[in-house]
Amino acid sequence: MKPEIASWARALLWVGFTVAIVSAAALAASGPGNRLGWWDYRLAFSIMRTAAWGGAAGAVLCVPAAIMAAAGGVRRALVLAIVGLVAGALTAALPWQFRQRAQKVPPIHDISTDTEHPPRFVAVVPLRKGAPNTVEYGGADLARAQKQGYPDITPLILAVEPATAFDQCLRAARSQGWEIVAAVPAELRIEATDTTPFFGFKDDVVVRITPAGGGSRVDVRSVSRVGRSDLGKNAERIRAFLRALARHA
Repeated sequence: MKPEIASWARALLWVGFTVAIVSAAALAASGPGNRLGWWDYRLAFSIMRTAAWGGAAGAVLCVPAAIMAAAGGVRRALVLAIVGLVAGALTAALPWQFRQRAQKVPPIHDISTDTEHPPRFVAVVPLRKGAPNTVEYGGADLARAQKQGYPDITPLILAVEPATAFDQCLRAARSQGWEIVAAVPAELRIEATDTTPFFGFKDDVVVRITPAGGGSRVDVRSVSRVGRSDLGKNAERIRAFLRALARHA
């Protein structure tokens, strides 16, 4: 006689497994859908939140099904229950991690190594037409929030002349995979756009080099086109660039 589980456990299994897998698929599609233009980022976030709740529900439903399958020795049902449990738990955990991260960083999206006289965008301004976020700096309140959240974001001093520093900055920018929008040696200014891998968000970066004694000062500013909070991405981008620049120097 084949091992079996109760009908209610089978029903929980199929409902839980289906909900977990559908939720995982929705989560996986939320970012690429925004990137491909199928929906905007607001709907992408809504899909992510709904998928998280669906994943949690699917995982919970799979727990008793897994227990019953294990007790009854029904291997196929146990495998399906475990797959649903893992898929659902991961689907719920990833958005939760985003939320936890958002609570740990200031709700800002404009980060600069110089908060008193931030580098100005020129070439990327037309590319941001229609974007919810502008390139106008937020003033003292923004500077205060950044200094509290990211006290390590400061200018980098290089012991080379500005022209050499410009070349080093350009190499470092290219090494980050940024799309170079403008590189103007006469103005010692580099502008670029970086596209995030999952959602396809476009964030703009400007690098400014100025003489500093016998060397050069490098300032970087990174600004998101959409979203109130960047979850710390712009600060990460500046840190990564400055590390790459130190290696190229």
